[in-house]
Amino acid sequence: MLHSMPLKLKCCCDTSTKSPLLMLPLLFYQTMAEPRTSSIDGKLAEEFAVPAHVEEVREKMAAFACRHAEAGRRVVLITSGGTKVPLESRTVRFLDNFSSGRRGASSAEYFIDSGYAVIFLHRHRSLYPYTRMFLTINMLDALQFRGGEGAGEVVVNQQVLPGIAGVLKRYNQVKDGGLLLPIEFNTLSEYLHLLKAAAQALSAIGSKAMFYLAAAVSDFYIPASEMPEHKIQSSNGPLQLSMKMVPKLLSPLVKDWAPQAFVTSFKLETDSAILLDRARQALAAYRHQAVVANVLDSRRGYVVVVTPDTQAELVLTEDEAEKDVEIEERIVSNLTSAHSKFISQQAGSLSISVPSSSSDSESSRAITSSWEAVRRV
Repeated sequence: MLHSMPLKLKCCCDTSTKSPLLMLPLLFYQTMAEPRTSSIDGKLAEEFAVPAHVEEVREKMAAFACRHAEAGRRVVLITSGGTKVPLESRTVRFLDNFSSGRRGASSAEYFIDSGYAVIFLHRHRSLYPYTRMFLTINMLDALQFRGGEGAGEVVVNQQVLPGIAGVLKRYNQVKDGGLLLPIEFNTLSEYLHLLKAAAQALSAIGSKAMFYLAAAVSDFYIPASEMPEHKIQSSNGPLQLSMKMVPKLLSPLVKDWAPQAFVTSFKLETDSAILLDRARQALAAYRHQAVVANVLDSRRGYVVVVTPDTQAELVLTEDEAEKDVEIEERIVSNLTSAHSKFISQQAGSLSISVPSSSSDSESSRAITSSWEAVRRV
């Protein structure tokens, strides 16, 4: 039964040629999903340089999300790779971490296989979906030139690139379907501003959006106002740094920028004894939907997906690891199921008012039909 409750409906797409009733499934997910201003916005703008292209990228991500939501597809924002923290404005030296982006790149493939469209917010030169398994191969060793001096052709040696035909075929399918939108970042500042832009862009599709925050983000930084402009001279003697804590964007993302989205964060520790407590503390502090908890030494074969109500251990056996089974496939399977449950709960918690007019009967039937379609997504 539908109960009467007035709702604010907003669509990011051009709906001028579409019937409002036909747009109802999309509009439902956009109900009350407008991003709000956060108290952290001012600090973000003051202490972290804003990328010149951030508005252009925001519009691109919003159009991508809206297009796929209209097609009935969910959208996941995957962050991947590490963040570079400059020590000088004209950067020569910087702090970095070991993250290669392996988890984010492999997860992107499994999300696409599960029916999602993917916005891939990744570190420049980190691992990339579909090309990731060939990273250690010298590409010139895999290519052969055949023909005379004036003309010829380049041929791929598939023994050097095992499985390249299947990977290329799948990549072209993804590319032709427009299912992958890559967005690059390099520095910590770029990452923070682009994550905010992504959250605001995806807020329009409500609970159909998922955030999979797998990037290894620095905890420390030097504000732009305190950073030396030129290269730090070694002739000045030993270097002493005073760094500030990076603001946690998970809180404004959940509360203000994309309040209806399904949000997954990652918790990496070196001490297994504190892992689950730290994961639960994060859930309590930020009130998001899931934490993927893992220990540094075993992260490729063992993780725990922790939610407010459950915890699921995902383990690869030695035999599975030898057969190149990836833990990311199980992580994605677990989270897509949780996302489905989340969407159903969100749909069940909202209702919509039916207008009273001479065409009530026909309109009500159409709205009810569209509503039921929403609930089945």
